[in-house]
Amino acid sequence: MKRRHLLSALALGTAAALALTGCASAENGDGDAAPSKDLTIGVFNGWPEGEAVSYIWKLALEEQGYNVTLEYADAGPVFAGVARGDYDFALDGWLPLTHADYFTQYGDKIVDLGSWNDDAKLTIAVNEDAPVDSLADLAANADAFGGRLIGIEPGAGLTAATEDNVIPTYGLEGMDFITSSTPAMLAELSKALGKGENIAVTLWRPHWAYNAYDIRDLADPEGTLGDAESIHTFTRTGFAEDYPEVNAWLDGFTMESDLLFSLEDVMYNHDGEVTDYTEIVKTWMAENQSWVEALTS
Repeated sequence: MKRRHLLSALALGTAAALALTGCASAENGDGDAAPSKDLTIGVFNGWPEGEAVSYIWKLALEEQGYNVTLEYADAGPVFAGVARGDYDFALDGWLPLTHADYFTQYGDKIVDLGSWNDDAKLTIAVNEDAPVDSLADLAANADAFGGRLIGIEPGAGLTAATEDNVIPTYGLEGMDFITSSTPAMLAELSKALGKGENIAVTLWRPHWAYNAYDIRDLADPEGTLGDAESIHTFTRTGFAEDYPEVNAWLDGFTMESDLLFSLEDVMYNHDGEVTDYTEIVKTWMAENQSWVEALTS
């Protein structure tokens, strides 16, 4: 009987020790709960540059043992979500103009880690061998472009800037400004280039078309489309304390436009609809391994 009691006591002691060990493994050296490895990135709907780099960071962080979720919403809700702590960070804040109001509104609830690309801008692009270099010369050479300027969605900010600023400033009222959709504009661009014809389109940087086609921007001497903006990473408050390693990696993140164009090209320039770009981005990352490895080193 005594032997049975002794064995029971030993079993209970062993179970207790294992339980304590399990608790200790979920704590850091100070006895506090270990930081979570779960991260959520807020991604703007319809902003390809932000989606592209979000996929890169998702896959790069997963290689480091993190569990990463991409959550899509419009720009305003993403800023609000980061401010509330629903999302840990986002990678597509444009400054000093496009998202300035959001940075001001949530200024004390988000942290701006600075820009990772400084070449975000609205443009009017033409084929590489077009006979003009500046918007100032476009009206006099309108016939070379069939008297057409091809735009995107009627409600887009780029469309408004073209109608309100570019056309009246450079006297382009005699050209037909044709708007419908971004895919329709890109189809017109591809068609014209395939035929060796001149074409002028409203576009923006960063965009994969700069990697896929031989095109260039027309100079805008009057600044009708605004100056180049920077694309910023921003985090929730407390993120640096919770994830110092990841915060340091994000803080040092930069990506040149040509590299971003090539990523967007393989993600978005293809036939058929894709909803999960994981395998496409993995292939691109393998082809740019040294740059990818530097993200988390």
